[in-house]
Amino acid sequence: MHLHESFSRKLFLVCNNLFLLLLAAVCLLPLINVFAVSFSSSAAATAGAVKLWPVDFTLSSYRYALGKPEFMQSFFVSVVRVAAGTAISLLLVILSAYPLSKEARDFPMRTFYVWLFFLTMLFSGGLIPMYMTIRTYGMLDTIWALVLPGAVAVFNIVLLLNFFRGLPKEIQEAAFVDGSTHWQLLWRIMVPISKPALATILLFTCVGQWNSWFDGLIYMNSPSNYPLQTYLQTLVANTELFLQGGNLTAEDMKVLAEVSDRTTKASQIFLASLPVLVLYPFLQKYFMKGIVLGSVKG
Repeated sequence: MHLHESFSRKLFLVCNNLFLLLLAAVCLLPLINVFAVSFSSSAAATAGAVKLWPVDFTLSSYRYALGKPEFMQSFFVSVVRVAAGTAISLLLVILSAYPLSKEARDFPMRTFYVWLFFLTMLFSGGLIPMYMTIRTYGMLDTIWALVLPGAVAVFNIVLLLNFFRGLPKEIQEAAFVDGSTHWQLLWRIMVPISKPALATILLFTCVGQWNSWFDGLIYMNSPSNYPLQTYLQTLVANTELFLQGGNLTAEDMKVLAEVSDRTTKASQIFLASLPVLVLYPFLQKYFMKGIVLGSVKG
């Protein structure tokens, strides 16, 4: 009986590991293909000859994308956006989640505010009212139009307040007995022991700010103020028009021979994904713990 259970467990582990490896391959292989296409020649990519390894290795697509000053300008705008947006969002989420994590007897209006926040997840004012609001406050064509509208992320507030509610009440009671104020309790005790939840929120916020492109297209009048994703989207559209032909110079014909719509898109996708790929491993150990602990209590 014991041997049968041991064999069944080993068989389960083998099958489980094979399934996870297959799932990882399904997620990873498309990215490897994009990476290979970005370093391949125009002819090889157009012919569909590129699989998981570059064919006729070339850096032409990266030179095409990085050789424009607009790229570095938009990259700088995105860096500023991620830094400012993440800092402001984390501050507002922490300040919102802490009082909402209290019991109704300690904060009588807690239920009302929780439902008020929750309703904003279900209903939106729409694009036109949002645009008119941002224009009224004079934020058009500024970094604040990219940072402030989504600064208070309700999902992140719910995640953090549930994490706060899951912490032992004795910690807070001991702090109050020692004479701590709510402000001291929050920043000296609650925040330091909430690293898993905060790291999860940090990852969500950074990825969301970095990948967002539509708001830059709507709220920015000057292309010099485009964030990277908006710039890459317009670059893809311009590349498609460029590669269709027209009044091409000798230099344009040379570029046309070296790059294609597929290789330029692949290089841009990889460049845009690289910062997230670099950031994620440092936050991975906190990610699942923060999600699980922040979703067990309401």
